[in-house]
Amino acid sequence: MRTRDYYALLGLAAPIVAYLFIGVAIAQSPWFRWDVNALSDLGHSSRSSVAPLFNFGLLFTGLLILAYTLLSLRHSAKWTSRALAAAAFSLQLVGAFNEVYGVLHYAVSVLFFVSMGVASLVYAAERRSYLGVAAFTVGLAAWVLYWADIYSSGVAVPEAVSTLAVMPWVMSTAIRIYRCK
Repeated sequence: MRTRDYYALLGLAAPIVAYLFIGVAIAQSPWFRWDVNALSDLGHSSRSSVAPLFNFGLLFTGLLILAYTLLSLRHSAKWTSRALAAAAFSLQLVGAFNEVYGVLHYAVSVLFFVSMGVASLVYAAERRSYLGVAAFTVGLAAWVLYWADIYSSGVAVPEAVSTLAVMPWVMSTAIRIYRCK
């Protein structure tokens, strides 16, 4: 088995790590409410006791995705790898520039969500995948419905929906690479 096949496991681990850290941060934050908060509220370094945990989770997840894209995915999906690497780096920026940074945090957060959508479209085009189209559509719909006040929630809901929508295609690429020894 080639080493890059083992690196494909990072593409499976990254989403699990992300939601493990987010889940633990939420569980340790009785003040967090899906109908009011943003996920980034968990990472506010002067207001949240779980900020180190939450922000480390984002930074570590970004590192895992970067390693996956650069060491494994690039061999089978060159353009998707580049787009997903940009999304991974922007995720790390969200963790590094938490809500304390105000407008900068907002900018890198927008960059992250836009880059995930772009990565989904690139994957859809490069691999002719309906999974990429579905991820983009679900993510965009979550944001549009939120902005249009179709449902009442905190921004954490479209954040979670749009990131969860991307995970199936990221994880399926990792499984495909790993299984094609």
